[in-house]
Amino acid sequence: MNHQIYKPHQDLSSLVECYWTLESPKEKTPGKNTIVPDGSMKMIFHYGDLYKQYLEDGSCVVLPKCFVIGQLTRPLEVEPTGETGTFFVRFRPYGFLPFTTIPIKEMENTAVSLEQLFGEDGKEIGQEILSADSTSERIKLIEAFLLSRLTDTATIDHIVKSTVETILTASRQLSVEELSKQTNTNRRQLVRKFSSAIGLSPKQLSKTIRLQASLKVLLNEEPASLIALAYQAEYYDQAHFIKDFKEFTGLTPKEFYGDHLKMSLIFDRKD
Repeated sequence: MNHQIYKPHQDLSSLVECYWTLESPKEKTPGKNTIVPDGSMKMIFHYGDLYKQYLEDGSCVVLPKCFVIGQLTRPLEVEPTGETGTFFVRFRPYGFLPFTTIPIKEMENTAVSLEQLFGEDGKEIGQEILSADSTSERIKLIEAFLLSRLTDTATIDHIVKSTVETILTASRQLSVEELSKQTNTNRRQLVRKFSSAIGLSPKQLSKTIRLQASLKVLLNEEPASLIALAYQAEYYDQAHFIKDFKEFTGLTPKEFYGDHLKMSLIFDRKD
């Protein structure tokens, strides 16, 4: 599988974390893939073959060619129908807010087509990116589209931005009470701000970031034991770690570690 990451233009870097591509022939692409929540929304363009998404009841739906996936609060199981060719725009946790046309919270665990979000403009940019000849051309097209719609970055509350930075840089999970004290913000007000701007509560985002840190260890290192991994990630105990792990991946750490194919499409992977 060919996986490449690209930096955004400086005028978008406060909102867009990166662009990346994933390409793979069908015979080298895992069957079902578990996409793990990582605290960010993504705009996705399938210039290769389509993907199917499996629902909680076991049924499946075909994903649109071009869509935005809302914040994930549970694992998302997808399967390619053929050759993979995908271009992603990965937003920062609050980064899609200035562009959205519907409430962020309503997009949770949902793929929303660009046409539904942006009407004819969404349909047009989707067609242009799907027919582009290179990643550099796709990046130019999407950056022009996003910059044309970026009228006011002040829509992102400074308290939300600073709290997100605190969560991302903290060496441990912080409680909502601790975060509200640090920002001198009422607890309920902070939760409301997060729900509106990010689609997650501060607690959900903090849990997601911490679990992602554990996944990176599993992907790139070989921990001495699950207990060592749990304590490295500042979990209270192994049971707490396994509970959160299964909530976000649908698997126990041992099951996840034993099936490398499940790891191959984690959105947060940067190696």
